[in-house]
Amino acid sequence: MKLKFILPVLLCGLLACKKKDRDYFEVSGTLTNSKAKMIYLEEIPIATMQSIIVDSSEIRNGRYTLKTTMRESTIYNLRLDQNAYPLASVLNDEPKVTVHATFKGDNQFAETYEVKGSEASQQMKDFMVSFNNKLQEIFLNDKRADSLGKAGASDSTIVALQQASSRIGEEIKKMALESISRSKNPALTLFQLGYYQSTANNPGFRLPPLTNEEVQAIVNKVASEYPTHEGVAGIKALIDKQMQTGQGMIGQSAPDFSLPDVKGNTIKLSSFRGKFVLVDFWASWCAPCRQENPNVVAAWQKFKNKNFDILGVSLDRPGQKDAWVKAIKDDKLEWTQVSDLQFWNSPVVPLYKISGIPYNVLVNPEGKIVAENLRGPSLDSKLSEILN
Repeated sequence: MKLKFILPVLLCGLLACKKKDRDYFEVSGTLTNSKAKMIYLEEIPIATMQSIIVDSSEIRNGRYTLKTTMRESTIYNLRLDQNAYPLASVLNDEPKVTVHATFKGDNQFAETYEVKGSEASQQMKDFMVSFNNKLQEIFLNDKRADSLGKAGASDSTIVALQQASSRIGEEIKKMALESISRSKNPALTLFQLGYYQSTANNPGFRLPPLTNEEVQAIVNKVASEYPTHEGVAGIKALIDKQMQTGQGMIGQSAPDFSLPDVKGNTIKLSSFRGKFVLVDFWASWCAPCRQENPNVVAAWQKFKNKNFDILGVSLDRPGQKDAWVKAIKDDKLEWTQVSDLQFWNSPVVPLYKISGIPYNVLVNPEGKIVAENLRGPSLDSKLSEILN
């Protein structure tokens, strides 16, 4: 049983202590070469991990200002128009923060962005840049090893590249733990912990995950340093419960639900009764989901004629049906796909206690959940065990 952490590619909000000397939080700045018309300030409360728009503003002459009432220390996202990914994230460790961004072409991602007025926000940005640069080294090594393998290179050459990737993975882990230990902000600390652990729990990234005990030790330390922080206390209570009970959905009856498919037809999970069915929760905007999709496609091709089926459940946003349908086509997802396009407000989220995606459960012919969170090689391994 792995402790669950939502991957916060800029999607994590954590509570800390209130500062009574201020009652608002303001984010302002400039956008250069951006065609966006609106900008939104999103808060992600730890209680639900669901984005809440707390302010919006028209962008005038490349300038914007956003405000919200001051809350306990939280990470906020800045989102342009209906873009799938945030422009940037900031912490409210200071009452006023500025974010200046420059764009190139029609890319929704900023070519560069600068954060001023918030030490914790700058530390968060530095952490993610260093982390992702190192992760890119692993990606390039793996790509090179794959090319050399297809070209008939020796096993020793490929093994050397794989070993180099493993060393980089250890370096990333060391860097993450050092950054966590230096953090003086509980929201930043738990963001970094979640960022690392969620990435490491995806086998495709080749990072050594922290053990449950390591995760618990970090959370306990933060809780002892900030004993009145409600968000930290909530995370601690959740982790303590998971450690004590191994909480998960395995062994439970899969909660039934009905959602529309791409043509508007209502599909019920219970209609798959009599088969093994992988209920796969994903979204077109979720980069880790899209990276995992080839593994799901491979499982489908290998086991689809062995009393096995897949039901894809998308958590795409309202008004984003075209993006959802395009992702299905682009990723070659041939099985049944359903979505109410309600993002984190979909009723399946609390029904399956979803704290992050990609996430899946494997349901047996009798409707019982026999496995969950099968990703990468573990998906093929479990299906081979059950279906062969």
